[in-house]
Amino acid sequence: MTARVLVVDDSRMVLDLHTFMLQSGGFEVHQARNGAEALERLLTDHYDLVVTDINMPLMDGYELIRRIRALPQYQSIPILIISTESEAQDKFRGFEAGANLYVVKPVKMQDLVTNARMLLEPALTAPVTSQP
Repeated sequence: MTARVLVVDDSRMVLDLHTFMLQSGGFEVHQARNGAEALERLLTDHYDLVVTDINMPLMDGYELIRRIRALPQYQSIPILIISTESEAQDKFRGFEAGANLYVVKPVKMQDLVTNARMLLEPALTAPVTSQP
């Protein structure tokens, strides 16, 4: 089964680039141009991962993440922030809102695909414990 990813960014160029990268990695990708549109899509369809920008009109990424986490069906969905904001306080606000990972733009295709797979397969990233 192909994972369904919702990519949220107000820049058409970035939206199309991240969509292309994820589709090349084998994901089914849908787009939203801002947080309000993304929330509407999340309420009417099912997604396995959200990739979002922070600075967007109508509803920024922080508010979008808080609202996603308030939805029972999406409390544990992995959320990846990709933003130009690179200060520690921005990252802190992202994690405080409920993001799982924060990446600073620009992102390389292999890094985006690897991060998406990692977030969708948490069992593969669990630490290995040695047995006596």
